[in-house]
Amino acid sequence: MMDYQPKDYSGLLGMTGLSDALLNNHFTLYQGYVTNTNTLQKLLSEAELNSPAYNELKRRFGWEWNGMRLHELYFENMTKEATSSPSEKVLSALTKSFGSVETWRADFIATGAMRGIGWVILVQDEETGALFNTWINEHDLGHLASAKPLLVMDVFEHAFMIDYGIKRADYLATFMNAIDWSVVEKRFV
Repeated sequence: MMDYQPKDYSGLLGMTGLSDALLNNHFTLYQGYVTNTNTLQKLLSEAELNSPAYNELKRRFGWEWNGMRLHELYFENMTKEATSSPSEKVLSALTKSFGSVETWRADFIATGAMRGIGWVILVQDEETGALFNTWINEHDLGHLASAKPLLVMDVFEHAFMIDYGIKRADYLATFMNAIDWSVVEKRFV
């Protein structure tokens, strides 16, 4: 059984547009997913197979695991430094899949502006290389099979409410200015 440890994202503190209070609250929430992932592994190892308890723990594991991993991908693809530009490789892939970088950006932001809670993820189909902007309503619902996350944006209210209230569009603009494109490029298959 793997014992996961929360990663340290305190290097994001001092980011323009996201207060330290918001980030520290978000880091604490993420640490809870790590703790719960570890707890569920232990409980599952002790539960009787196919019992109601086992079945419910198994169902819950996807929520906690994906909450842990999606937050890691999210924090890792942001930077408080001046943002880089997408590499030629990324620009080419975005243009091929969306027609232009501007069209991709507009679609990504429009997806993030949709009503509801969840995640917006630029994914790459590992078979064809095609890129898609996807909406994941909950951590464990809506993932495209065989699609690798390249860029992850949290649009649950905890990601912006402390700083922006209900002004989600302002948060989206802040996020778009904080993308670390070198991380996105490293995630390409």
